[in-house]
Amino acid sequence: MIDEKKIEEGIRLLLEGIGENLERPGLIDTPRRIANMYREIYGGLDEDAAVHLEKTFPAVNNELVLEKDITFYSTCEHHLLPFYGKAHIAYIPDNKVVGLSKLARTVDVFARRPQIQEQMTAQIGDAIMDCLKPKGVMVILQAEHMCMTMRGIKKPGSQTMTYVCRGAFANDKALQQMVFHMVQS
Repeated sequence: MIDEKKIEEGIRLLLEGIGENLERPGLIDTPRRIANMYREIYGGLDEDAAVHLEKTFPAVNNELVLEKDITFYSTCEHHLLPFYGKAHIAYIPDNKVVGLSKLARTVDVFARRPQIQEQMTAQIGDAIMDCLKPKGVMVILQAEHMCMTMRGIKKPGSQTMTYVCRGAFANDKALQQMVFHMVQS
């Protein structure tokens, strides 16, 4: 549960710590604005991905479903700086599918937490496997990390790619390559 009062106090301390004047007109409402923003960008902490994956529809003879280019924004848990990019989710249904928007909502649940990309990739795949019980799932994330872009090594434009394979995708390199090809086209 987000505690907006504690966030406001923390932001005041942060601003004081960097030498800012809390009475400066541009900063007077900043602690409140940050608390409101954190309620939104960390809303996934209080959300269960299973809620979005509950409603399914019968589907027979589906070999593969791919939802690609799902934009996400997350926050690196190491530096509390954003990382953002695209998620691609492929799964092989087992006689049922979920609404396509529910895959994007699942990505958002995990993205809206302090997080590392590697963990987020696995969490998405595991949630889909646990809730939908498909024959297999493959999740690919590609993202730019501001902790590499604006601080430290300072390499703007560098992309980190992670993927996980579960079920039928785990040992089938041809199936994995088919998904990689579909994502690139």
